[in-house]
Amino acid sequence: MTVKIVTDSTSYLPQNLRRELDVDVISLNVHLGNESFREVEIDNHVFYQKMAACKQFPTTSQPAVQEFVTVFERHVQADEPVVAIFLSSKMSGTFSTASLARQMLLERYPQAEIEIIDSKSNSMEMGLAVLNAARAAKAGKTFAEVKAAAEHTIARSRFLFVPEKLDYLKKGGRLSSAAALIGSVLQIKPVLTVIDGAAEVFSKVRSAEKALDLILSTFLADVKEKGFGEAVVHHINNELEGYRLAARIEKELHVTPAIIPIGPIIGCHVGPGALGIAYYTKDASTLGASANASAIRTQAVAGTAH
Repeated sequence: MTVKIVTDSTSYLPQNLRRELDVDVISLNVHLGNESFREVEIDNHVFYQKMAACKQFPTTSQPAVQEFVTVFERHVQADEPVVAIFLSSKMSGTFSTASLARQMLLERYPQAEIEIIDSKSNSMEMGLAVLNAARAAKAGKTFAEVKAAAEHTIARSRFLFVPEKLDYLKKGGRLSSAAALIGSVLQIKPVLTVIDGAAEVFSKVRSAEKALDLILSTFLADVKEKGFGEAVVHHINNELEGYRLAARIEKELHVTPAIIPIGPIIGCHVGPGALGIAYYTKDASTLGASANASAIRTQAVAGTAH
């Protein structure tokens, strides 16, 4: 029996890889003014244009429990084990709702194998764990091995990013008004990361250039110490700078990272213009991920992640 992989839309897996690796994606929802969208159904550029024109700050919501039940039950009825990897439980109720769906199904199907994993992150830091789990599943690995592939990647991963402005973090409650004001007045650029499932300040510098230098040098230091696993460059409606950051990585490591845009759910809280790197370091038990890096690049750089 092939293990089936499920994730949510904030993993931002390119559509071609979702199809190739047979990954089910359950969409979160974004609300802007009087309009509501499933994240997988609105183009990133269209959303950010709407956001710029709207006076109201966007809000987001998790999927309904029945959406998880429907996806999980389809696989349970086919006698297929499920490994599901979701957005950090500290950032959304998605993980909790998925866990509730699992309990509901286990009452009806006590023999079902459903594992719900808290990625403790979002975007492609989560997506890389999903990819490695899906690669393991496609290779015929067991339920336990697929679960371990995801958890191993999570343990070895890091996501560093730089917002262009602090306004969105303030409006979304991720940053205090005082901190945002001080940051704007002093031209401080925070480098952010995700630690144990929550966004945290990794460092503070005085310019965007220094911030990008810092995330690149941190990434390279991690790779030098622990070996290169896989990496992607993220941007929020800032494709040109995403290409420039990827070119710097290619110059240093002679590998070409994927360039993957961040969609509305995470994008509306961080704001357009943000740049970052999500990656994990190599380890003996990594399931062949570095060999697949070129496949991500060639099919993801030109597309919109839905």
